[in-house]
Amino acid sequence: MIQEIITYPTPPSVQYGTDVRIFDDTIVTLIDDLKDTIIDNNLDGLAAFQIGSYWNVIVVKKEDGSFLELINPRLISTKGKITTIERTAYFPKLSAEITRYDNISVVYQDRDGVHLSLGASGDFAVLLQRKFDYTFGANFLSKLSKEERKKFEKKLDFGTDIAISESCPTVFRRDYFLKVANIVMVAMLLLLGASLFVSDAQVAAGMWKYQLYASFLALGISIGYFFYGYYEGKKYTTCTSCQVGNLIGTVIISCIKLTVIMLLSYFII
Repeated sequence: MIQEIITYPTPPSVQYGTDVRIFDDTIVTLIDDLKDTIIDNNLDGLAAFQIGSYWNVIVVKKEDGSFLELINPRLISTKGKITTIERTAYFPKLSAEITRYDNISVVYQDRDGVHLSLGASGDFAVLLQRKFDYTFGANFLSKLSKEERKKFEKKLDFGTDIAISESCPTVFRRDYFLKVANIVMVAMLLLLGASLFVSDAQVAAGMWKYQLYASFLALGISIGYFFYGYYEGKKYTTCTSCQVGNLIGTVIISCIKLTVIMLLSYFII
């Protein structure tokens, strides 16, 4: 029967796996449930902990697609190190860089209680170690380096790997739009100041005409700033919302400054 997989932030129901002592139909049913859940979720393995069971039982897929059942598994020897990018059903859509043993030896029992052993290397060894973590009430979070753990905690905040693969820059190309708009408004202020010393009506009319053209230019640049900034911000998924807010606020401020300049120009020029 397909079971629900426990996911973050729900903690495991117990602290560590309890070894199986009686190999009866309860364990067989648990193993079958693990297989059904693995198939339904297209996973490569599950520990009983991941579906809320306290038994020390693991089921994983082998390279040929068949299942390996491990009851009361123990890691007895290790050799070498390997660093990989891992994912786990407990943290959906998230991954982390983890260093594990490249070669391991394991002892375990099958569903009949027979003691067996095996050696594993590479990806299969990593898979087994990932499932072993759950038998101790843990997950790959406990295996992360300090630096990688900080990165992963940021991923948890956003619920996505993108939180790490990209970050919001502090300087954008859209800022050039804003600089040009500010230059135009400074020029308008200078012209407004110069108009105070002009008494000729024809010259004043020319100045007002220039102010109108300059205001349209500044407004157009501000609008261009907003749309280009929105396009540019879409590249940074983790900070889209804050960028849109900043864009709107900046455009509003720019329009207010432009409005004040034009009102002063209307009454003075």
